[in-house]
Amino acid sequence: MDGSGDAFREREGTSPDSAGSPLRKILHVDMDAFFASIEQRDEPKYRHRPVIVGGCPWGRGVVATCSYEARKFGVRSAMPSRRAVELCPHAIFLPCRMDHYAAVSREIFAIFREVTDLVEPLSIDEAFLDVTHGRAAGSSATHLARTLQRRISREIGLTASTGVSYNPFLAKVASAMEKPNGLTVISPERAVAFLDALPVRKFYGIGRATAEKLEARQIFTGADLRALSLETLVELLGKNGRRYYELVRGRDPRPIVTDRPRKSLSKECTFGGDLETAAAAIAALRRLSSTVVAALRSQNLRGRTVTIRVRYANFETITRSRCFSEVSDDESSIAAAAEQLLLERTSVAVRRIRLLGVAVSGFAETPGRRRHCRGQGELPIIFENCY
Repeated sequence: MDGSGDAFREREGTSPDSAGSPLRKILHVDMDAFFASIEQRDEPKYRHRPVIVGGCPWGRGVVATCSYEARKFGVRSAMPSRRAVELCPHAIFLPCRMDHYAAVSREIFAIFREVTDLVEPLSIDEAFLDVTHGRAAGSSATHLARTLQRRISREIGLTASTGVSYNPFLAKVASAMEKPNGLTVISPERAVAFLDALPVRKFYGIGRATAEKLEARQIFTGADLRALSLETLVELLGKNGRRYYELVRGRDPRPIVTDRPRKSLSKECTFGGDLETAAAAIAALRRLSSTVVAALRSQNLRGRTVTIRVRYANFETITRSRCFSEVSDDESSIAAAAEQLLLERTSVAVRRIRLLGVAVSGFAETPGRRRHCRGQGELPIIFENCY
């Protein structure tokens, strides 16, 4: 991809997203192997070596993230740690240090907000930045992207990959094209040709199952996708069909959202050994409920919906939910609802359980107090399978 900046002309013009609207300048900044890179930064002996952050290789943990040195051996995020150690037996396995990673994330987001107030966090280590107006107005988007990369390297000691384009979808896709420490620019003139050549598996939001479904219909690239009618796409992809009809044509007019409320709080745990009795599962569920309630109260939230997640020993995973008539942060009520779901709507009495989770959603804010939002760079409460 062209990272020179020449491909994205900083000029007045209208956006392909919406006729008559001014051309937007959107960055997507994605930190490279964030957790593992922090560990390598903090401990010189880990540098240039395969580092895997996550669960124990001798237990049931999974890989949270891994360094690029480990990725060369086929290690990937969400892979069982046992498999990771088979692929890379000389890897360095480290536990998650979420509080530390969160602190580093806040430093990075502070740099983003020096450039623009329009920052939309997608996770602890990535964000959209709209640099069309405000303090960034008049500046080259490509120059701003390079400046951010240099500052993150100099001040934080980490690298980031950045995509530059005129809408969020294209910027997100662009940032993944040249990792690590890459800069990819997609101009309005190049957008459709770029998307035509892009494999459907690399379209942001298309997962493995959807990609396999499309490929079974001989739909392998953006060009194949663009050749389909709106009706066919809706038939294939449901409500997302209309969205991808627009995206494959280079159109994504949605605004950058800086204050996105948290939709749920959850806690889950993968157990070192399967839970074989209902009593053991209930005890674990109560502990998880207690943790979620503590998080609710710390953020001054009450929820209406309780959801449990159950993964059986054969990896089959189910979710079950129930709603209260009123919002609540009462621990006994939430724990009782979770227990009732477990006993009445799962096979806990006859099947071994590998993972349990509890979530509360449907929030109302406690009067007079301010809710924490993703827009403030807050972390999800849950980071599963860490030591």
